[in-house]
Amino acid sequence: QVQLVESGGGLVQAGGSLRLSCVASGRTFSSYAMGWFRQAPGKEREFVAAISFSGDTTRVANSVQGRFTISRDNAKNTVYLQMNSLKPEDTAVYRCSAKLVPTTPARDWEYDYWGQGTQVTVSS
Repeated sequence: QVQLVESGGGLVQAGGSLRLSCVASGRTFSSYAMGWFRQAPGKEREFVAAISFSGDTTRVANSVQGRFTISRDNAKNTVYLQMNSLKPEDTAVYRCSAKLVPTTPARDWEYDYWGQGTQVTVSS
């Protein structure tokens, strides 16, 4: 069982930056691929980024390419999402997820564990 707790969300002006964190419980964090997804009101959940268990492989959605970076610190059981050049369309609840696989899944149904989410609001 893995428990995930996100933090770092908030209100920011367009063009600003935020760094989201997701802390995982358990001693096997380094075995899990981690992902970030987001969901805006009235919209479907959207893939944002994923990182392999070792951190060697990452993938990001085209919509955030060049602006968002995913990273992890296995010693701290934490995955991060650095978000720069934020746009109003980035406004959503961001959730981290975990899956015990050696790949970097981009589909929400592939993940087994989810955090509660953190709200990110970007004002214009």
